[in-house]
Amino acid sequence: MTVPAPPPPDLEPHERPKGRFQRVSLRNRVTWLAAVCVAGAVALVSVAAFVTVRDSLYQQLDDNLVERAVEAAEGPLVRTADLQQVPVAFFVAQNFKISVLSADGVVVGPADRPPMSIDELAVAKGETRESLRTDQRTNSRVVAVPTGQNAALVMSTSMDPTQRTLAQLSVVLVVMGGAGILLAAAAGTAVARAGLRPVQRLTAATERVALTGDLRPIPVGGDDELARLTTSFNRMLGALAESQERQRRLVADAGHELRTPLTSLRTNLELLLMASARPDAPELSEQDRAEMFADVQAQVMELSALVGDLVELAREDTPQAVHEPVDLVDVVERALNRARRRAPRIEFDVRLEPWVMMGDATALERAVLNLLDNAAKWSPDGGRVRVDLHPEPAGGTTVLEVADSGPGIAAGDRPYVFERFYRSSDARTLPGSGLGLSIVKQVAERHGGTVWAGEAPEGGALLRMTLPGSPQYIEQQ
Repeated sequence: MTVPAPPPPDLEPHERPKGRFQRVSLRNRVTWLAAVCVAGAVALVSVAAFVTVRDSLYQQLDDNLVERAVEAAEGPLVRTADLQQVPVAFFVAQNFKISVLSADGVVVGPADRPPMSIDELAVAKGETRESLRTDQRTNSRVVAVPTGQNAALVMSTSMDPTQRTLAQLSVVLVVMGGAGILLAAAAGTAVARAGLRPVQRLTAATERVALTGDLRPIPVGGDDELARLTTSFNRMLGALAESQERQRRLVADAGHELRTPLTSLRTNLELLLMASARPDAPELSEQDRAEMFADVQAQVMELSALVGDLVELAREDTPQAVHEPVDLVDVVERALNRARRRAPRIEFDVRLEPWVMMGDATALERAVLNLLDNAAKWSPDGGRVRVDLHPEPAGGTTVLEVADSGPGIAAGDRPYVFERFYRSSDARTLPGSGLGLSIVKQVAERHGGTVWAGEAPEGGALLRMTLPGSPQYIEQQ
């Protein structure tokens, strides 16, 4: 029993075998397309011209032949040597053969006579008014018209001159058409070379980027479609360069921030191991041991927070679709519940006005929680943190203000508090990774908003996040 072969798997478009035409370069395809289009147009025009001229020449030949035959039949008669009455055209017709055919089949005329057939005899008998035909044997046109004496005047002329003219015309059309096709192919090659030069530069640039990683922009000239394509490619290179720079800074800053807690953690662990493993090592007191364990625990917690912030920051760096309606009041309230559990000794003074926007509820909650944690960290025990969510007077945006009761932010540090890993001299002794406010900035910018740091009327720091949306109420079920 023969087992049928499994069907071939579906291939992606770039994995499918290319056809013969697709393997040809774009420049050659443009050249061939121009040549084929011109060849088709030349062929149509040549055939139409040849048919029109041919019909015109043959019609002119027939009209002239019939006209001459009618004039000869109606013209004067002369008497020949054998006392026969014949038309004068017998002696004056040039390039024509002429005879008179009687109804009984008798032919009168010169020795060089036109060809006869039953068509001419029918005219002589009065059965038809006239006849016009082509004699294939002599390659001539033959016409017969009645003379009014039970006879017909028969006249013929050769078609050779007309056919020679048509042959010459066909040669001219073929030669001119061929020259036009060659010219079109040359023009198509020139146009393709000139038109695809920006594409070649773009291709060379992409190959250079792939081989060297050099993200320098490509020079742009003109304002056509290829120039816009090059501009778009330059924007892509700029975005890629910016992404690489962000990754480089993130890795460098993360390495710098991780080095200190890891060094401290390793030192404490080595001391603890030495005190436990070596008999000759000085014995640690219970207080020193407890302090070292507390320091190790604090360093582990700091590392955990730092790694979590790095993961969150990397997630925020990734472009994400934002299309979910979010009630900011619910977001702020959920963040407040978490902040109150983390800082039970801080009082939160909350004023919230309804606001709805399109966004990522999880990311917004994380940003609000970072603002609240930062305010709680700088506020003393029993201090108050003011949380105010209200729309701006101009409309279209809302402002979330978080003000603490701490020492505030120095004027020189305010432009940098939302940068990654930035920590002022006062904050270096406090726990934290220096990434919380940078996450706030990225979440706000991803939602089309802004952030700002200043001085609160209460005397502490005031952090403000502005977001777009609309002041709509969400019905509570």
